[in-house]
Order: sequence, then structure tokens, then C-alpha cells
Amino acid sequence: MKPAGQKIMHGVGASPGIAIGHALHVGRHPVQVVYRHLEDAAGRRDEIERFDAAVRATREHLTQVRDDLHGPMTDYSYVIEAHLMILSDKMISQRTVDIIREQSINAEWALNQAVSEAASFFDHIQDEYIRARFADVEYVTDLILRHLVGATSTALDQLEGKGVVVAHDLSPADTTSMDLDWVMGFVTDMGGPTSHTAIMAQAKAIPAVVGLRRVTAEINSGDLVIVDGSAGVVVINPDEDTLHDYRDRQEAYTLYAQEILTKAHLPADTADNHRVDVGANIELAEEVSTVLTYGAESIGLYRTEFFYITQKTRPNEDELFLNFKMVAERLEGRPVTIRTLDIGGDKFLSDVGLPEEINPALGLRGIRFCLKERELFKEQLRAVLRASAFGRVRVMFPLISGVDELLQAKEVLEEARVELEERGAAYDPEMEVGIMIEVPSAVAVADLLADHVDFFSIGTNDLIQYSLAIDRVNEQVAHLYQPMHPAVLRMIQQTVAAGHQAGIPVAMCGEMAGDPAAVPLLLGLGLDHLSMNALAIPRVKQMVRRTSRELWTALAAEALGFATATQVIEFVHRELAKQFPDLLPLGGDPAGDEA
Repeated sequence: MKPAGQKIMHGVGASPGIAIGHALHVGRHPVQVVYRHLEDAAGRRDEIERFDAAVRATREHLTQVRDDLHGPMTDYSYVIEAHLMILSDKMISQRTVDIIREQSINAEWALNQAVSEAASFFDHIQDEYIRARFADVEYVTDLILRHLVGATSTALDQLEGKGVVVAHDLSPADTTSMDLDWVMGFVTDMGGPTSHTAIMAQAKAIPAVVGLRRVTAEINSGDLVIVDGSAGVVVINPDEDTLHDYRDRQEAYTLYAQEILTKAHLPADTADNHRVDVGANIELAEEVSTVLTYGAESIGLYRTEFFYITQKTRPNEDELFLNFKMVAERLEGRPVTIRTLDIGGDKFLSDVGLPEEINPALGLRGIRFCLKERELFKEQLRAVLRASAFGRVRVMFPLISGVDELLQAKEVLEEARVELEERGAAYDPEMEVGIMIEVPSAVAVADLLADHVDFFSIGTNDLIQYSLAIDRVNEQVAHLYQPMHPAVLRMIQQTVAAGHQAGIPVAMCGEMAGDPAAVPLLLGLGLDHLSMNALAIPRVKQMVRRTSRELWTALAAEALGFATATQVIEFVHRELAKQFPDLLPLGGDPAGDEA
């Protein structure tokens, strides 16, 4: 029986590895905001000037943080840039000023009201990356509030000693104020796998578990804490058996991580000499250096929504072109697949008004939205085409449901080409064109679609959602989201067969592609390219190198015969355990009391 002191909590594994150390409990004490009514126009002017001064002070602070970044951390300056952009966003700054004028209230109260209004835009967002960005809004407004009330010092400024940092949340500005060489791990109440705490932890290879909700209430400074960033588990005051077990796991993980990182740049050739391209999914140009460090051979998915959700005004063609060009040049001949705007539905677009929809997931989103907003679509396509003159750029259309949509999209692409030729602008006339396969209708007519494109890329996140009728963020049905469902596997097989019959390669860029337990099965189903989160690349490449495609082709055929996802999962895990048990997850959940 375990001692009463041991507690186990489950969160989101944000940065892999295992840390064992004493807790360093840090806190950002909440700013007390008092309501004040302003009596006259002069009072409103003074309050607006006070607010503007606080915004300027916050901008100076963030600019200094950005300029102080050094070494490998400079690759993450875009995180601070995002915070600086929020300062200029009308949704916060201008709205606060408007509220002061309209309601004759003090700046602190007006700012809180503006933030509450902004929160409503994020309440129904399903996209995990975009939803996580609201934490940035909250952080920036907290900085402004502190400058307003003169409470800019935080417990983070006095952080000393080596241990596991425990906090409600951490921003890039917080982490840059620490000596990260003394930080063994991060544990936070807030955040997700794409939050900036996760990004910064990954940048420094510091184990992190986030999204624990109430971990700051459970851990006291000085408590012994185990952080399993691979499994998303935190153990508080472990007993001797658990501590001994995790020390062994820590040593095993360290050796394993060193081994796969030293081989991350080797090609992903199977044991029977079949080459598999392993690439990365990115959101921002600044991520390129990181994904190359982890061994990416391409960018299999460059999402472009970030430009449209982080600023009030729509990005113009030149802004998009310069960004795409920078990515193409940094890749030095490696291919980058740029997905056109996949927005609408649950995503917020700054200045293109979308009517509220009863069922946004089935509404005006992806290629449907782009075909409706034809000029916006063409503007993005011209930027992609211009970037193709500076590297191996490919374009990909999202949410294609049939041939008619595809032909319309290609028609707009042709118009963009003609307009560039009239300008005398350079572009690659042989630029490859592909589509996302992410709705069942596209699978059903994949053989017809294949005649009009150069490649397919299967987006399993949406394909699973649409084929199984599962809302991934609805906790009532999230457990039914099963990548190994026989229907999903059969759709993958059908798509690959149609692509290969037409002589085009088939990629996968959904989360399933980065799951080492699924990779051999995917190779057996015939996938040519896999694209994933950068951290997954070394492990997936290692798995590919130790996998025989011929063997897994036979095993995949057997898996397709099972009737349930449970049967498929059990079958695959048995085969993995027999063939390479050392590549199975090293993290885990020890038996014990859950806090």
C-alpha cells in the first residue's frame, strides 16, 4: 500500500522526458481591479492617456525581452512578436479606449471588459492551436494591468535554485527571466501541447506537463515531484518504489533520446529498403530551424491561418509572399507544402465577417469559404506562386469534397498565374498541386480526383471526425474518436490505392502520422510520406528504419479484416511488442491514488 502522501495527476504531455526534483512554486499574484466612474470628458481623456502610457510601457518591456533572447532561444522570438501584435490589436487596445469613452469608467475596468468580450470569440473554437492563443491575450492584458497599477514585479523575478517550476501559467517573457539551465521541468495549471509554455519547454528540451487545472493547489514549494512529459503524468511526493521506478525510466529515456537524436538526420529507409519521406507540420516560419534540427526532410503541411487570426487587418499579398519565400529559402531545396486558407466554421477571421452558423463544422469553411471569397483566395495563391520561384513549393487545397470544387479551385489558380504573367512576376510553372483528403466523399471519388492533382495528403483529424460523426472536443463522445477504427483504415487504404493507380504519391499529415504505434501499419497500408509535429520525427524515423514494409503490408491486410477498433489496437500492439518492445512508450502511470 502506497503512503498517503503520494499523489498522481494527469495532464497534457507538452515536452517529453522525465524530471525528478523539488518543486519551485511560483505565482503571478492577481491584480486587484477597482471600479471607478469618471465624471467628465477631462477624466476620460486622462484615463485614456494613462491607458496609452501603460500600453507603451508594456511594449517597451516585451521589446526588451525579445532583444534579450540569445543563442537557440532567438528562434522563438516570434512568440514575443505575437504578444507585441496583440498590443496593437483593435480587439484589445481600441476596444478598451472605446469602453472608457462610452461608459466613463476607469482603464482597468474597461480593459477587463474588453478581454471578456474577446473571450467570447474563443469560447466555441475547436481548433486547439487557435484556442490556446487566448492565453496570450490574457497574459498581455495582465502586463498592461500591472503597469496601470504599478505592480510589475512578480514572484518569477526572484526565482532561484534548481528544481521543477510549478505555476498557474508561464509566458515566454516569464521563462526568459529565468535561468533555464536550473529548471528541471515545468508543471502548470493551464496550457496545451501548442501553448507557448510547451513551445519554450521543447526549445530547451525541458520535460513539461501542462493543463493540470489545479496542480498549483496540490503542490507546495519543496515537495518532491516527478514530471513525466512523455505520458503527461505528475507524481507528487512519490514513495520509494515509484521513485526508484522513475529513476530507471529517466535513465532509459535519456539514453534513448540521445540515440534517436544522433540518428534523426538519417534517411527513413525501411529494413527492406523502402524510402519514406518524414516531414513536419508547422504554423509559423520561425519553426523551420526547429523541425530541421529534429530531422525533417520536408514541410508536409504549412498551415496559413495564423496570418488571419492574429491581427485585425487581413494580410496582403506581399506580406504572405515574403513569409512563404522565407520558408522556401530556409528549406534549401526541401519541399514545402503550403495549405491554402482553411478557415471558417470554428475559426475567427479578423476582418472577414462570417455569419453565425448552427453547425460550423459542416458549414462555410476550407475550400468552400475560399471559393466564396475568391479575391482573398486568389491573393493567397499569387503569394504561393511567387514563392515557388525561390524553392520547391507545393500548394494544397483543404476540405475538397468532389471534382467540381477541385476544378473551381484550379481555375482560380490559373487566374492567379495569368495575373502574375501580366505583371512579369516569376513563378514555377511546374508547381505541384495537391488536395487534402479529409471528408468521406473525397475518399469515395479519390480515383476521379487523382486525375487532376499531383499528390494526395490525408488529413486524419477531420477524416475521423467526419466519417465517425465525432466532435473531438465534446467530452461526451471524444472517447469514440478512434484512428484505428476499421472504417478509417479502409478509407486510408482506398485513398492510397486510388492515388497509386493514378501514379501519384499519398501522404498523411494528421496526428495519426506522428504516432509511432500507428506508423508500421500506415506503411503497410502504402503511405509514401508522413508529416507530423517536430518532436515526433526522430522516433518515427527510428521506427521506420526498423520496420519491414513487406511484413507490415501482410499485417495491414490482416488488420483490415477485424470488425472493431479494439481488435485492431490489440492486434497492432501485440505485433509491436513482439518486433520492437524497446520503441514502445517509456512513460506510464504507476498504480496509486489519483489526486
